[in-house]
Amino acid sequence: MTAIAEAAVPAASRVSVGRAYRFELVKLMSQWRVRLLVLACWIAPAVFVAAVSQQGSLPADTLFGRWMHATAWAGPLVVLGFSGIWALPLLTSVVAGDVFAAEDRLGTWRHLLVAVRSPRRIFAAKSLAGLTVILLLVAGLVASSIVGGLVAVGNQPLIGLDGALLSPADAAGRVLLAWVCVLAPTLALAAIGLLGSIALGRSPTGLLVPAIVALAMQLAQQLPIPVDVRLALPGYAFISWNGLFATPAQVGPLLIGIAVSLAWAVVATAAAYRLFLRRDFTNLIDDGSARRAILGGVVPLLVLGGLTTGVLAAAGATGSGITQDKVQQSVATGFAHLYRLQTKELNRPDVTEAQLQTTAACTKGGGQRAAEGPGNDWRCVVTWHLPGIDAAGTAIYQLDLTPNGRYVADGDGPKEVNGYFLVQTPAGDQPNPLWQFDGSVELLSKG
Repeated sequence: MTAIAEAAVPAASRVSVGRAYRFELVKLMSQWRVRLLVLACWIAPAVFVAAVSQQGSLPADTLFGRWMHATAWAGPLVVLGFSGIWALPLLTSVVAGDVFAAEDRLGTWRHLLVAVRSPRRIFAAKSLAGLTVILLLVAGLVASSIVGGLVAVGNQPLIGLDGALLSPADAAGRVLLAWVCVLAPTLALAAIGLLGSIALGRSPTGLLVPAIVALAMQLAQQLPIPVDVRLALPGYAFISWNGLFATPAQVGPLLIGIAVSLAWAVVATAAAYRLFLRRDFTNLIDDGSARRAILGGVVPLLVLGGLTTGVLAAAGATGSGITQDKVQQSVATGFAHLYRLQTKELNRPDVTEAQLQTTAACTKGGGQRAAEGPGNDWRCVVTWHLPGIDAAGTAIYQLDLTPNGRYVADGDGPKEVNGYFLVQTPAGDQPNPLWQFDGSVELLSKG
């Protein structure tokens, strides 16, 4: 019926997608809550990064939070970590989750159909307008957090997840790339928001769908689920950008996360488009049947998740992805890089990683449990050698290793090596770099 009605309308009387898009964009930007979000995204991150960077205590439990005193490039990454969990899901909920439902609440579908004369062009215009606003909000988060860091701290090198020092230019490029990568899961949430907005109509539940889905996926990432299931969830792309800050970059999980997120975005958008075209716009109180919403919206995403999990399992992505060899290699590499940094800061003779010959022996649960999988009971003994000295140096670390492969290594002696003390640096007094450091285990590597 829709196709026949469109064919009967003279082409000259139809409103183009461009005109409809501009109209929808103006409608979105005229809403006070959207304007408030734009203002907040372009101002709040700068204020937050600048304020926290000047505080005596830092968010050390947040990835890169411990380096906010030392470099401007840590702040945008702290904001990115927070945005992936809270900000981006909420932003997509407010914008994409309401872009169609608003017409149901106001009862304006008939007026819009008379003006545009094409449900297809209405869908395209609304989707593009919502996407534009979301991209504007993300751009504000990026630009504001970078400016706040540069003003408060300055353009200094950044310590990566393997302990290597990244030049300011290299750090800037990786920070921008990390933000670009999280656009993929953001698009997936936006598409889910469109689907919820169409399927649930005037119900306020539709507004919360992206946030609920994102929260469920984030909770799943904290559970010890198999790596194939973990990578099959689009929310993993909000985490896998961490791999960009290792050398070499851990791009395998990141590329899979982006591909999965884009697949979810395509399937959710297609499902939303199909539900929208099949809707009866002549009935002002009909938002569509719950059965049709489930079959047309939820089932395709469940099928996609099952297929993706099966493909990853067939490719060998099974188990937790965290093994003893991987942990030992990661800790030894991070310690070697940070030992050189400590040597430089203490004005000692330089030594190379090859000369150090750093190794790590890690156990879990005091050696009473299999040394694999996440947990806060990992213990690593690091051993290294200095040129001209026969005796090897040793240091102990306690590891808190999360299911997604990120860990915090906490120095447990000797205090002269990995205890807490301040070191003078060009950026001011900083804690001993070997006291605590962040690291990452690549879940797909063969180590």
